Amino acid sequence: MDISSFSQINPPPRLLMGPGPINADPRVLRAMSSQLIGQYDPAMTDYMNQVMALYRGVFATQNQWTLLVDGTSRAGIEAILVSTIRPGDKVLVPVFGRFGHLLCEIARRCRAEVHTIEVPWGEVFRPEQIEEAIKKVKPRLLLTVQGDTSTTMLQPLEQLGEICRRHGVLLYTDATASLAGNPLETDAWGIDAVSAGMQKCLCGPSGTSPITLSDRIVDQIRKRKCVEEGIRTAQHQQGDEEMIYSNYFDLGMVLDYWGPERLNHHTEATSALFGAYEAARLILEEGLEAGIARHKLHGDAMLKGVQAMGLQVFGDIQHKMNNVLGIYIPSGVVGDEVRHLMLNDFGIEIGTSFGPLHGKVWRIGTMGYNARKSCVMQTLTALEAVLNHVGFKTVQGAALQAAWDHYQASGAHA
Repeated sequence: MDISSFSQINPPPRLLMGPGPINADPRVLRAMSSQLIGQYDPAMTDYMNQVMALYRGVFATQNQWTLLVDGTSRAGIEAILVSTIRPGDKVLVPVFGRFGHLLCEIARRCRAEVHTIEVPWGEVFRPEQIEEAIKKVKPRLLLTVQGDTSTTMLQPLEQLGEICRRHGVLLYTDATASLAGNPLETDAWGIDAVSAGMQKCLCGPSGTSPITLSDRIVDQIRKRKCVEEGIRTAQHQQGDEEMIYSNYFDLGMVLDYWGPERLNHHTEATSALFGAYEAARLILEEGLEAGIARHKLHGDAMLKGVQAMGLQVFGDIQHKMNNVLGIYIPSGVVGDEVRHLMLNDFGIEIGTSFGPLHGKVWRIGTMGYNARKSCVMQTLTALEAVLNHVGFKTVQGAALQAAWDHYQASGAHA
């Protein structure tokens, strides 16, 4: 092997304005460059306890069991589903985009009996639609997505917890793309389990999934408790129900590792934990409500600018996520050509979409560290220039003026 052919990692500078990942906050990256310490060092376990406390603030919960799953946001989803779904359990999934289908996929691998209701992509469900399906299916769990970046829609959750409690159903939501950029009140809305990801509104890199679990759902997980041979003692009691069919994602084991016993499971991803710590600290330092308002401010500025270009916005704007915008690709414009020109000539990444929307819609994100005025203005400038270059004529400067007008009307300067 000629080692000289392998250079140091030096990725090109990019402004990531797609649906995620986004540019990580430099303070998060600095935290991640800290030196490692042992997993049972008192300093390390103290950081773990502080992470739990910080994410209670981010999730708006008092749940004791608020912690990190090492892995991407999908790891958090799978850990919760494989630990709570027993083979044969009925689950109900309201599908309004690609990530509802993902919940179905994972639930089937957990050997659940999966039931779905669907609305066209670009719409969301009314609470009564979901309650009617619950009455019909009688599921043990309702699996929901809050913000589905494939459609840019935000599913209202405020009434679902009360509905689920009345019908004896456990409520889980995937908030990978929505947490910290849109309101989510875990306790006030009666949500039993929530998972998220770092690479969207949380300002970090993919690789860690914060989760929070209610006492109701922890009680169900504990019934499937399994302690590994080699560390099991006479004081450890196994659960009464069928074991969880994953070792790494067995949340009973993960809770024992994060809890006072510090029972060995995995080796905590120290650098990722440092980054997650700093991300949560920054969110709470800004103020959770202030951060959500920032996402809405810059998301709305992007919306105003795009509309001023004469572009058509995808989906029900009343239920749009604060942090992602869907835009129909104009007739006669090759969507990938525009994306390539944005990337190669301006260093700006925007996204396409999946499934029935692939090649029909662009998705632009304004989230996390990139929910800033300068990012919005740079993206609008580049998009307007590229569109005119490929033959879609806009009123020169109209997009920027619309964004400036929005910022001025909002009293915002940054």
